[in-house]
Amino acid sequence: MTAAAAPAATPAHRSTAHASPRAIAVIEDFLERAGWSAGQVFFSTLLAGGVGISVATLPWRYAVTLAASAAVASAVLTGVQYLTRTTKLPYLADLAVRLVKTFLASLAASFTAAHPFDLVTFHWTPALNLAVVAVITCLGKGVLARGIDGSGGTASPTPSTLATPTYTAAVAA
Repeated sequence: MTAAAAPAATPAHRSTAHASPRAIAVIEDFLERAGWSAGQVFFSTLLAGGVGISVATLPWRYAVTLAASAAVASAVLTGVQYLTRTTKLPYLADLAVRLVKTFLASLAASFTAAHPFDLVTFHWTPALNLAVVAVITCLGKGVLARGIDGSGGTASPTPSTLATPTYTAAVAA
């Protein structure tokens, strides 16, 4: 008896589960933006604790709650940006949008962490201070990321830490 030959690969046998390179780049862009927002808010929350406290008394749970909320808010705002096709912006405009989104995501995270949220009794000063520190870290990241070029060549600057070809594929119209 001879072994049966394997069926020839036809379009019907090929897997359709593979995503396009642009879809992967968009997912990476969402993750990059949400991850940085979460990290910036987390760092800002811990930094707001001051130098007079120990590691044991840092507001870890609060910082994690704010970071997770900021990541979700960033993903939602990035989704709105993709839906309105306002992703392919020049460097300074893109950086400005990222600063505004970081501010809004941080503020939304503070709203989420306030149980229950009450506009009148909400602690606005700490929430705004936290948002400003997050924006400053976002500005620093955006300026430092301007010099990153993962392609090995020269490319237009972006405020993203993604490799320039990946970022360009993600924000393409």
